[in-house]
Amino acid sequence: MEKVRLRSGLNVNLARAGSGPLVVMLHGFPECWYSWRHQLRALAPRFECVAPDLRGYGETDAPRGVGNYALDRLVEDVVELIEAMGRRRAAVVGHDWGGAIAWATALKRPEVVERLVVMNCPHPAKFRAALLRNPRQMLRSWYILLFQVPWLPDALLRAPDAAAVARALRYTAVQKEAFSDEDLAYFRRAFRDPYSATAALNYYRSLFRSAVLHPHEADAWIERKIEAPTMLVWGEQDVALGKELTYGMEPLFAGPFELHYVPDSGHWVQQEKPEVVNRYLSGFFGPLTDEA
Repeated sequence: MEKVRLRSGLNVNLARAGSGPLVVMLHGFPECWYSWRHQLRALAPRFECVAPDLRGYGETDAPRGVGNYALDRLVEDVVELIEAMGRRRAAVVGHDWGGAIAWATALKRPEVVERLVVMNCPHPAKFRAALLRNPRQMLRSWYILLFQVPWLPDALLRAPDAAAVARALRYTAVQKEAFSDEDLAYFRRAFRDPYSATAALNYYRSLFRSAVLHPHEADAWIERKIEAPTMLVWGEQDVALGKELTYGMEPLFAGPFELHYVPDSGHWVQQEKPEVVNRYLSGFFGPLTDEA
């Protein structure tokens, strides 16, 4: 593990392994860099893999205030991390909230994304449409409204000893053996800072406030087509995100796009089925060179 100070002043805790073309791995909620433990080991022989604790998580700085978790700031963290690694471009991989940041980075800052991989996170245009018109997805996303309540969800996530984090991971997984007791203890320790739970929830609060207060602000970037070659990997038995969110995506891309379903996995696909995901990643990243 090491610490890197970004141009913004944010101190980022990260795991780094291997050498070669740069691959940046962005975790989701409620996780930390450890979500990518299997991929770090598998890809390190051919790639330089960097898996940070996202802003507010684990040992990375957690600035106070909802505004510090706006999507633009999260995207700039990725841009500055690539810069801090001495690169101009990288392959960007994201799962869940990390996937949302990866989508936004490819749309807002396409010049830094060599290749894009997203796991179990819908394209923002598809998700926005579903939240407006898909009653089933509206019900599945009930927790987003709960997270807008002050104090209560923070307390539920934080105590006792972040037990809710362990429950969220193991109980919603299809392959429950993917999370050992030691794994769950690691994820719980990532929330030992009293503000970590609030920081993680601020991602949802900032996004919700932006959608309510500035509903048309995102249109310009969401409607762009993604230029980078893109791969979407989807655990089909996701309890929070319907498979229908992946249908009809081809018009959203100017570059190549491929979609892989993993039928015997839930939401935590890179941890539930690491061998499958690692095989997809290795093949997709094969054309990368150190020039990125």
